[in-house]
Amino acid sequence: SPPAGVSSGSGAQGPFDRRLKRKQKNWAALQPEPAKCDYLREEVGVAAGGWGGPSARCGRTFPLALDVGSGRGYIAQHLNKEMVEKLIQVDIAENALKNAVESEIPTVSVIADEEFLPFKEDTFDLVVSSLSLHWVNDLPRAFREIHRVLKPDGVFIGAMFGGDTLYELRCSLQLAELEREGGFSPHVSPFTAVSDLGHLLSRAGFNTLTVDTDEIQVNYPGLFEVMEDLQGKCMGESNCSWNRKPLLHRGTMLAAAAIYREIYGNSDGSVPATFQIYYMIGWKFHESQARPAQRGSATVSFGDLAKIDGLISTGKK
Repeated sequence: SPPAGVSSGSGAQGPFDRRLKRKQKNWAALQPEPAKCDYLREEVGVAAGGWGGPSARCGRTFPLALDVGSGRGYIAQHLNKEMVEKLIQVDIAENALKNAVESEIPTVSVIADEEFLPFKEDTFDLVVSSLSLHWVNDLPRAFREIHRVLKPDGVFIGAMFGGDTLYELRCSLQLAELEREGGFSPHVSPFTAVSDLGHLLSRAGFNTLTVDTDEIQVNYPGLFEVMEDLQGKCMGESNCSWNRKPLLHRGTMLAAAAIYREIYGNSDGSVPATFQIYYMIGWKFHESQARPAQRGSATVSFGDLAKIDGLISTGKK
């Protein structure tokens, strides 16, 4: 696959240093008792592992499924043989795959980049992904790759961080840097806007789309604990943007902590960190799928719809 940090097609450098992200995830996976810090991925994994269960939502069992950016198997542990018969787990971090949690379904681990899936076209009945795609350099390509490896009438169920994620932290750091240093640099990675997500999925070839948003708020003692949790110690979510600022001055950090508590602090002294989650479902086209009616085939005009209220009122009398 192409070098980390380089998007295919234009050859331009992407926003993220993928080699660094791999190191961050590998390091985080080796920390003692990683499960204590996986609470966010666990919660989202339950939803993305089915959003109510793939088989329940789609009414069938999937013979072969793929988990893109699986990490330690946050989705796999919530699947059973009635949902999925066999699961392929893909991640860039080998340590995450080696330390995967147990699952009752057969799994196979493959080290690969989400943008360059090493599988043939029309291979999988189901593709899932949870909290991984926000770190890819070329999200449109990643969606196209997922669509390519799906069989016709296959479904993609995914979750990723949304644009409002960690807005409290971002605002506090920016205000502190402006005050102490006269300018600011990005310390939290950029996220996709929900208004773009449906368009990107549609352009990748998916149809019958469903996109939903949710927010998870976690309370911390202060800003330092938020950043410690995000870094390799727990989530492996350290910023890996090429334009990131490597260090923050201690004075700036103390100012940011005070601003965080002043603007967003809870009455008990803790501070909230908001994680916005986008949940998405998209299908690969198959002839058996329902199609929208052809333009001009309607038998009732919009003008007639105005009479409905009157008919209903008449019927009630």
